[in-house]
Amino acid sequence: MKLTKAQYDEIAQFLGHMQPTRQSLRKLKEKFPSQSQSTLLSIFSQEYQKQIKRTHAKHHTAEAIETYYQRYLNGVMKNAAAPVLLELANEVDFAPSLMARIVLERFLQEKEDTVPSKTLINSMLRDPSQIPDGVLANQVYQCTVNDCCYGPLVDCIKHAIGHEHEVLLREMLLEKNLSFIAEDQLRAKGYDKTPDFILEVPVAVEGHIIHWIESKASFGDESSHQAYLQDQFWSYWNRFGPGLVIYWYGFIEELDCHRERGILLKDCFPTDIVTLRHSMA
Repeated sequence: MKLTKAQYDEIAQFLGHMQPTRQSLRKLKEKFPSQSQSTLLSIFSQEYQKQIKRTHAKHHTAEAIETYYQRYLNGVMKNAAAPVLLELANEVDFAPSLMARIVLERFLQEKEDTVPSKTLINSMLRDPSQIPDGVLANQVYQCTVNDCCYGPLVDCIKHAIGHEHEVLLREMLLEKNLSFIAEDQLRAKGYDKTPDFILEVPVAVEGHIIHWIESKASFGDESSHQAYLQDQFWSYWNRFGPGLVIYWYGFIEELDCHRERGILLKDCFPTDIVTLRHSMA
């Protein structure tokens, strides 16, 4: 679903006054009933991540970390079963999974008298039963399952959705009898930055030649699209020629401004593909 910049800004402004909870997501759907739920969910997640990045530093000062840790200890001392970490995260407007990471790292640092590795932290966040403290393990678990936008559970869901759309795109290409080389095949040949699929025979979409297709299971907003252009799309264009990006959950239509330079945006698989065989018939 494509949105105008004005439509997107209205949604983003509405989200700016809300906490990232499931209740907020329901309110968002009620406010914008004509918009796709998957599009709203993607925007909801992206806007929250922007907010977290803006405030990330203030939550990681030595003073903030110690304050959070002491509040956690005092909270569980009063009631170990209460969702102390989750409520603390909501109170200071920080992602529950990231709050859990801060307190877990501080706990392990005190217990082991050394800074724990990221590998260890990530492993414990994925499986809280590894945490050598039952109360903290339960607190971390509560944060993980109640975080809409961050944490190992969300990462798994995003990875699965991304893979699902790549499989869907592969099936559509096969259905159209289009020969292609997939990303894993390109990586095996030594390419570092590669699109999801390179077409062995270029096609035309809406009058534009397409050599490659990239699948994005997200909404294309300005910040994410600019980052993708810089880190991926222009690299693909330099190496493989013009291509197509599919933002399955929509994009801001004003961003589709590089067609003449060779990057086309769509929110679905194109239905008007012109192949070499068709053009010769």
